Amino acid sequence: MLTNKEKKFLKKEAHSLKPLFQIGKNGLNPELVKQLDDLLEKRELIKVNILQNSDEDIKSAGQILSQELNAELLQTIGRVMTLYRPAKDNKHQKISSALRQEVKD
Repeated sequence: MLTNKEKKFLKKEAHSLKPLFQIGKNGLNPELVKQLDDLLEKRELIKVNILQNSDEDIKSAGQILSQELNAELLQTIGRVMTLYRPAKDNKHQKISSALRQEVKD
């Protein structure tokens, strides 16, 4: 569970990000979850867009993905959700390292 200070820092970091993934008419499926899992491991902080032709509700899709991916759902704005999960591999821990540094200060 993230503190308010951590969430604020991550939202600020995510502000300039573009959605890297889109959920369309196929909705949430195991292949999509696997791809998002790989992407989160490499990026740590991502935005996901739910297209107009999708039957998915942004809030419920965000909750399902955060549980499936063991990630934190930071926010939903319109049809875009922001997810965060620290990378397991040290070479991909750019944002989590910055987050730890921010919390120390």
